[in-house]
Amino acid sequence: MPELPDLQVFSANLTKKLQGKTVEKVVVQPFVKINVSRKALSDALEGQRVKTVKRVGKELHFEIGDQVLGIHLMLHGKLYLFEGARTEKFPVIEILFKDGMGMVLTDFQKAAKPTLNPEATDTPDALSDEVSKGFLAEKFSRSRSAVKTVLLDQHFIRGIGNAYADEILWDAGIAPSSKCNKIPEEKIGALARSIRSVLEDAEKQIRKADPDIIAGEIRDFMKVHNSRKTESPGGSPILHETIGGRKTYYTVEQKIYE
Repeated sequence: MPELPDLQVFSANLTKKLQGKTVEKVVVQPFVKINVSRKALSDALEGQRVKTVKRVGKELHFEIGDQVLGIHLMLHGKLYLFEGARTEKFPVIEILFKDGMGMVLTDFQKAAKPTLNPEATDTPDALSDEVSKGFLAEKFSRSRSAVKTVLLDQHFIRGIGNAYADEILWDAGIAPSSKCNKIPEEKIGALARSIRSVLEDAEKQIRKADPDIIAGEIRDFMKVHNSRKTESPGGSPILHETIGGRKTYYTVEQKIYE
């Protein structure tokens, strides 16, 4: 699943490709469940110009005229741009532009989800200044859950997924199974710093590896959440465990608090 750094790059690249284009037609496959009727979706978007594409949590928000088309890629959703006729299989939604270009969201599992004008939320984004040491300390003080499980909770912080939760916790030196209310203050500060630094560095690495990417995942640079690696940069064996139903990568370099 593409995560926050991937979506940051996708949104910038899609803005460059689509900004100013006028929507001619919207095609939604019959199996797709959307929050409005197909006619309402078409009426809202057709004839409108693309303003920008933003990342909001784990979604891409296409600002088209005065409307917003939210797209959640889920596990296997991918976006493709094409000229003329579409050739990609497993379409979910297609947007055709008046200049002959098209964009299609595909997903062989049929889980990727479009939404017209997604509801706003007060939950802070992982890259927001609100996600500070004080914010984490206040939230953690009320929870005995494993810290990795809490980081993945999109009602707590938006944007962090399984892979980057592992990278962030390794960088902060905190074992993923640590109980939130047992993590000391200095480590909570380290975690707040790691959330921003790991995500921002990953975005740079993705841009460097594929400057024009709008689909897929680049993970080769990851330090512990990497099936090709057996040791961390510090030489510690990478261990595997299931936490909250998610495969988790970690090392003994990370201290457990319980």
